[in-house]
Amino acid sequence: MTAGLPEPDVLVLASSDQTHALTDWFANVSFASGIPMPDDRLERERIMKDQSTYIQPSQLCIGLYVHLDLSWMNHPFTFGNFKITSKEQIQKIRELNLNRIRYDPARSDYEPLPLAAPVPTLDPAPEIVVEKTPVAKPDTVAEIPPTPRTPQQRSERLKQLNTVIRICEKAFVQDARTTRELVHNLPTQPQATIKAATALVDTLVNSAVTEPDIVLHAVSGNNSSSEDHVHALNVTVLALMLAKSLDMTDAYARELGMAALFHDVSKSEIPRHKTFIDQHCENSARMAREAGLADGVVRVIMQHHEHVDGTGFPKHLVAAQIDPLAKVLAIVNAYDNLCNPFNPLTAMTPYEALAHMYATDHNKYDATILKLLIKMLGVYPPGSVVQLSNGIYGIVMTVNPQKPLLPLVRIHHPSVSRETPVVIDLSEENGLSIKKCMRPSQLPKEVYDYLRPCKHVSYYFMDKKLVDQPLPGIVTANAPPATESSILAQARQA
Repeated sequence: MTAGLPEPDVLVLASSDQTHALTDWFANVSFASGIPMPDDRLERERIMKDQSTYIQPSQLCIGLYVHLDLSWMNHPFTFGNFKITSKEQIQKIRELNLNRIRYDPARSDYEPLPLAAPVPTLDPAPEIVVEKTPVAKPDTVAEIPPTPRTPQQRSERLKQLNTVIRICEKAFVQDARTTRELVHNLPTQPQATIKAATALVDTLVNSAVTEPDIVLHAVSGNNSSSEDHVHALNVTVLALMLAKSLDMTDAYARELGMAALFHDVSKSEIPRHKTFIDQHCENSARMAREAGLADGVVRVIMQHHEHVDGTGFPKHLVAAQIDPLAKVLAIVNAYDNLCNPFNPLTAMTPYEALAHMYATDHNKYDATILKLLIKMLGVYPPGSVVQLSNGIYGIVMTVNPQKPLLPLVRIHHPSVSRETPVVIDLSEENGLSIKKCMRPSQLPKEVYDYLRPCKHVSYYFMDKKLVDQPLPGIVTANAPPATESSILAQARQA
């Protein structure tokens, strides 16, 4: 058990206080005003700030890319920076009572609304008193429960969720194969490999950083793997999701992505032993330099095991000496190594890995980035084994950013083939919630055999819009049913 945290198998979320059990334990970590930028990286912070300007709340409109200069605990959005896509978001921002709001013209689709002209001051008219019948106002507005679905609608919804998951996992498998080839070919075919890697990273950056509704999905056991190239892809995906949270420009996100992709490239050639582990940062950086990767990428690869407290390797650098992109890479690399170590017997659950990093190793990492990682992965990180309030067991597949306590869960349903499992969206299930988080070894044998919890946790991007879209076939009588081709077409349009 990690000191100061509830054990996963006794994390029962039954009350308002308990539902925040996992978020409260890191609330005392304050955000830094910025990430220290050593040497030539000082220019990055200036460039990011210069792209922004300020407007008043009345100027907000759909299409603006805004930055909320608040601690993430003080606003209701998943990220502090995003493109406005609905009137509801505008209303929520105005309810924050900010005097001014920062926005990025370069990432916005439209100009802000013009400021309203001041209303001239007039002498007040004589007050006319009219008696009105008092109208009782409710103290609170009850949340409208989800509308129950018919069996046909539930069947169509299940098909849609499984189709979206299948599309996501097919893309993961393809990118994992590409990553394996890139890592293997970098020393012998550097020019072609760098060109192909740049294309892959560009695609991932466009998914993670540019799209506003991208969430993390836990890849199922059949498609995940403990091989080094899967670790490289995992780290790249997590790093780019953090790049979005840190409001990183696309150029720096691409540099981070290239470094993440090749950060362990030397492991593809050299046997594993202690000397190799101690030297793999230098060896990987040397191979990256010889292949012709940019100096910034090489530097981040060299520093991806450095810690802000000076306990890392190979140079024992401290915070101000470490490239800010290397700080991001160090955190996601450490998290994936805790979940997916070389020895599977020492693997931690996603919950345990986050708890360990916060309670035991927090001095090693930049506090701002660590806190953003915890927020990004949520109370129940994708891949977590859980028990629901009705006693059913399941595995968290994808976290709903607006309702992190109500994720998508693949459940144990023995009457349904495990090849086409039941996946439920808890935000659509009235009265159903997660009761506790647990280790795979705590599952009953028949449940374990059915769910087959993945020994290797892998992540990939999923477009939340595809999960949230109304189902074809149940909105109107003449609409066609949801199919993989129709959802793929929607994905391309998105």
